[in-house]
Amino acid sequence: MNLTLYVWRQKDAKDSGGFEKYTDECKDISEHMSFLELLDVVNERLIEKGKMPIAFDSDCREGICGTCSMVINGRPHGPWKKTTACQLHMRAFKDGDVIYIEPWRAKSFPVLQDLMVDRKALDDIVQAGGYISTNCGSAPDANSVQIGKEIADAAMDAAACIGCGACVAACPNASAMLFTAAKISHMNTLPQGKPEAGKRTLDMVNAMDQAGFGNCSNHLECEAACPKDIKATVIAEMNRAYAKASLTKR
Repeated sequence: MNLTLYVWRQKDAKDSGGFEKYTDECKDISEHMSFLELLDVVNERLIEKGKMPIAFDSDCREGICGTCSMVINGRPHGPWKKTTACQLHMRAFKDGDVIYIEPWRAKSFPVLQDLMVDRKALDDIVQAGGYISTNCGSAPDANSVQIGKEIADAAMDAAACIGCGACVAACPNASAMLFTAAKISHMNTLPQGKPEAGKRTLDMVNAMDQAGFGNCSNHLECEAACPKDIKATVIAEMNRAYAKASLTKR
């Protein structure tokens, strides 16, 4: 298939940036390619012409690391639901399609170059409380702490978050509440995380606010864009935990 790409090119955070059009570099594209393989092909052809390749993030290319952060035709990770950009295949498009590719758009995610953004703000939230500090000695036996299936399932569903930031990119307020709530919920739900649940919630929510993310206003775009199908109910759980922790602290 032959495509037309409009790719956001930006030298660094200080550069204003803009879209550049690519047509010759997007000819004879196989429908079996992944979207990142398309960008690899385009970059090879740009290098052959002596031009700068498109900078973009990727690592595992298996949909589990969350680094392939880009907006494709106005949707984080592209048109397929529950799919990261690296797992999106070109059969999702048709011959002659025009595709716009741009980076995450959020104040807390400054553009490093082209499609690469600095998502350190998400790491700061996790560092604020996304851990269990209780000294447990050596690793306990797997079955020594009995956990009900519903609790285990809820914790695993929240733990599926890969920290890609699609929820932030999709939200009109650039809110990171789905990400933060998922990280809080998967630890607060389990017995091992209960002792520090209050402090964890307060610290991580405060870190989220300090990073400059917006607040949730129930657009639910975050849930729609999440490649791991994390439900917005974790936000309600986080809000209840935050209210309880705030009262307990007082």
